[in-house]
Formats: sequence, C-alpha cells, structure tokens
Amino acid sequence: MSADANRSVADPQQSRLLRVCRIGRAQGLKGEVNVFAYTDEPERRFSPGSVLTTADRSRAFTVVSSRRFKSRWIVLFEGVADRNASEALSGTELYVEPDPETEEQDDAWYLEDLIGLEVRMAPGNALGLPADKLVGTVKDVIDATAQQLLEIELAPTGKAGDHGENGTDEEAGPVTGLVPFVEQLVPEVDPDAGYIGIDPPKGLLPGLD
Repeated sequence: MSADANRSVADPQQSRLLRVCRIGRAQGLKGEVNVFAYTDEPERRFSPGSVLTTADRSRAFTVVSSRRFKSRWIVLFEGVADRNASEALSGTELYVEPDPETEEQDDAWYLEDLIGLEVRMAPGNALGLPADKLVGTVKDVIDATAQQLLEIELAPTGKAGDHGENGTDEEAGPVTGLVPFVEQLVPEVDPDAGYIGIDPPKGLLPGLD
C-alpha cells in the first residue's frame, strides 16, 4: 500500500503527487532542515539522490544527505548551503511522482481515500468489543506534529443522554473524536471494502468505554 499523503495537482491531466514531507526549522548553520515526514518510507524518500518537488512542480530538491534524530528527520538538500537558505524553506511541502508499479498495485491507496470510510472495531481489540462493530465514519485526515490524526464522526448510539437520542450532541451537532493514524491503533485499512478497523485504548473515543 501507499500511505504517503496525497494532494491532487491543479492540472487534471497530470498524475497526482505523493506528499512526502513538510520542511520545518533550520538545523545548524550548514543548510540542514528538520522535516516532518508524511511518508511511511522515509529511508527511501530521503536517501541521497532522491528528488522531491513542490506541489506545482516548479522547484525540485535533491537530497544530499539525511539522518534520523529521535522522531524527526534532518535533511540536507543540494543548493541549500547556509542557515538563511534553510530558514527560507520553512513550511514548504515536498512531493514525489508516484511509482507506476505502486499505482498498479491492487492495495495502493492515498490518505484522501480514507475520508468517508466506515470505522469498525478490529478483531481482538483491547476493549473486548465485537469485531466489525460500527464506530462511525472518517470525516477528515488531520496533519499533527507527530503523525496524522483521523477525525472520526461517531455513529449514532440510539441512547438518550450525553449525545441525545440520535447519537449527536443536541447543541453542537455530531460528536467527533481523533485517533492517531498509527498501525497499533489502526491495524486494518481496506478502502476497497469501504472500512478501516481500529483498536483504540479506553477513553480515546467517547461511547466506547
């Protein structure tokens, strides 16, 4: 599968790009930058010689070197030689062209494909709830500091009280919750079947305690 984040480009005739990272603050004085990786293949995407582009393909950045430091990556791009140059890149998002062989895989998907999928409890979940129990639907995928978050609109519970008789907050509307998009909490992703399976800890989502 491809869990690189995606953003479609303006020209519908062009293939959609895979979003790889967002450049953060400068690291040191020699042009290195901290990057927030959206990809599940950072070793590959940040390997020396890899070329990343801006969303409009107007600028290309070639990786000279990279290294992991704790939960982030530090990357040096060709032509970025000092701190002033690296600071100017802060906030820039970089992309790659999808690999043809990846696009042809039956299980290839993009983060945008998750929006609208049903959210069900995964088999053997820690809460002991029935497998495939409907939790809600994926409303959005949110970029956070450490990883993406799935915003889940919870399914109606049919219970009066906290969420009203239709499973919504009577004043605020539908109830939502956030689940970090990591394998431990989202062990199943099957866009073709129309659902994802989650294994949340107690207290993460209202109504599942």
